[in-house]
Amino acid sequence: MALDGIRMPDGCYADGTWELKMHVTDLNRDVFLRVTGEIHIGGVMLKLVEKLDVKKDWSDHALWWEKKKTWLLKTHWTLDKYGIQADARLLFTPQHKLLRLQLPNIKHMMVKVNFSDRVFKAVSDICKTFNIRHPEELSLLRKPRDPKKKKKKLEEAEEDDLELEGPLFTPGSASEIIYIGPVKGSIYSSPGLYSKTMTPTYDSRDGSPLSPTSAWFGDSPLSEGNPSILAVSQPISSPDVLVKLYKPQSLLDKAKINQGWLDSSRSLMEQDVKENEVLLLRFKYHSFFDLNPKYDAIRVNQLYEQAKWAILLEEIECTEEEMMMFAALQYHINKLSIVSSDNHMNNSEKEVDEVDAALSDLEITLEGGKTSNSLGDITSIPELADYVKVFKPKKLTLKGYKLYWCTFKDITISCYKSKEEAHGTPAHQMNLRGCEVTPDVNISGQKFNIKLLIPVADGMNEIWLRCDTEKQYAHWMAACRLASKGKTMADSSYNLEVQNILSFLKMQHLNPDPQFIEPITTDINPECLVSPRYLKKYKNKQPGYVRDLISARILEAHQNVAQMSLIEAKMRFIQAWQSLPEFGITHFLAKFQGGKKEELIGITYNRLIRMDAHTGDAIKTWRFSNMKQWNVNWEIKMVTVEFADEPSLSFICAEVDCKVVHEFIGGYIFLSTRAKDQNESLDEEMFYKLTSGWV
Repeated sequence: MALDGIRMPDGCYADGTWELKMHVTDLNRDVFLRVTGEIHIGGVMLKLVEKLDVKKDWSDHALWWEKKKTWLLKTHWTLDKYGIQADARLLFTPQHKLLRLQLPNIKHMMVKVNFSDRVFKAVSDICKTFNIRHPEELSLLRKPRDPKKKKKKLEEAEEDDLELEGPLFTPGSASEIIYIGPVKGSIYSSPGLYSKTMTPTYDSRDGSPLSPTSAWFGDSPLSEGNPSILAVSQPISSPDVLVKLYKPQSLLDKAKINQGWLDSSRSLMEQDVKENEVLLLRFKYHSFFDLNPKYDAIRVNQLYEQAKWAILLEEIECTEEEMMMFAALQYHINKLSIVSSDNHMNNSEKEVDEVDAALSDLEITLEGGKTSNSLGDITSIPELADYVKVFKPKKLTLKGYKLYWCTFKDITISCYKSKEEAHGTPAHQMNLRGCEVTPDVNISGQKFNIKLLIPVADGMNEIWLRCDTEKQYAHWMAACRLASKGKTMADSSYNLEVQNILSFLKMQHLNPDPQFIEPITTDINPECLVSPRYLKKYKNKQPGYVRDLISARILEAHQNVAQMSLIEAKMRFIQAWQSLPEFGITHFLAKFQGGKKEELIGITYNRLIRMDAHTGDAIKTWRFSNMKQWNVNWEIKMVTVEFADEPSLSFICAEVDCKVVHEFIGGYIFLSTRAKDQNESLDEEMFYKLTSGWV
């Protein structure tokens, strides 16, 4: 036996080599290589491929270290530098693997994703495939498990796949065609392309692609299949679909769902995601930038779908009037989507003068709006002055609202006993910076209340304002919302906010004129349009009577939206969703420093909220604009946030890795830096710096 073949007691050979065990996943085969610690990763893979002697494209393969849960992607690093010794077991496996992705519309797609990329990059590639702009707003979420349902039933519920009419390209996948199980289609290797010139590529009335289709879709998956497959809403086929899906029963259940967000700065393999596993693609950050139907038909539709399911599954609370408005919009969108799907098939001959279209189309965006023809005095700040009923709840009090002459200047409300005393000292004065503003409206009861939770040293002061008319309510509510952000009525968004509130109220009006109400037909299915709570409200009634009663209410509400175009109806639905008090609050269970019991921490696009775990009431609010810095003690999992003029906030996350909370805070701050004059590329390193905690 040659000297180098003698094996020593420590497992090494006399010449300093040792055996490295590798498993080739494609061949399900173990291979042993004689190596030294000085050989680099690229050399190891080369020796492995030579030993396998299998003619195959191995270019997508890389080494995965199971024990350390890490990819060995730095091929110039040596085994010694990685710390790999004879006891290591490496996997030689493809970086791109199939993932079963549930889109916001609850449909599934098989997508090939790079399991070695950070999740942030993987989501960006997925969004390019689906032509969804601003991928930084989305992320991947593990499927929540309903403890009341057995595992077998859950797996059966997941079998509802979206059948593609054409090939599906996926980011960076291998070039050969791969046919996948129940999904009709094939996978190619080409990411979709964004519209680089931002030329309008969708009809802003119905969301259909303008001619030529390739101007937007380019070599994306949708160009050779049906380009409307992700831009067109599909009606819920049966009430059974709602029954199968997980419905959170409490705020604690909502907090548990948020445990499932993946770490954006680590790869899928590092987080134990398996091939063919189901993950949810969702809008994670509720800060939708530059949402424009001319370029975002798919993004708008998927956002509408996420909002629709959030309301139907009762993930967000709304009043009965609001529910009927959402149902009417959903019914209207379903009707127009069927017509739109048929029209999309004939879009190839459609010619549109883009300049004329830009001038004539209704501009429906969530930012900006019509500017006033009269600029007025740009140095003056608008003010409000009117009689408003004010109520300050106290324990064991029976007193109601008291009428005051109230003036709203800058971000402060001053209350006087009468108009004549307005030049004197106010009876009450409220600075609204950092306050919580919650609507309490009932259109049929003519109730227009504004609930204010104003921060003070030891918590929040609760004040209620009652307006007499919709117009008064819209102006005061808009002013309160701006003031809570530290903005005055001189801000350009004030008039737009007033108009949005008025249009939101108008959609909830019921038109009693029966001649304009559609007759109840079989195409309206109320069980698919309203949440189970409002069906249970009539549980003692006959099923047929309940169906007709709710159908009649939906058709009555439909009169207020019947003239809307398809894309406008979707945008209105999204806007109405954004107007709900609970919109955009992501809940986590936490224990605050000095607190004796577990509470909730709510994170939104601009603030942190300490909340009662059972009622959801805000106890204290902190604005990001007042934040100096935040850090994490990774050993005890404690998050500490320091503010400019307030005591610091410290809390320990319960039942969730504090990294998830840290990423939400950093992610929203990252999104706040976006500007319209930036190009479409993202500063990934800045995102990781704000969200990772260790980069």
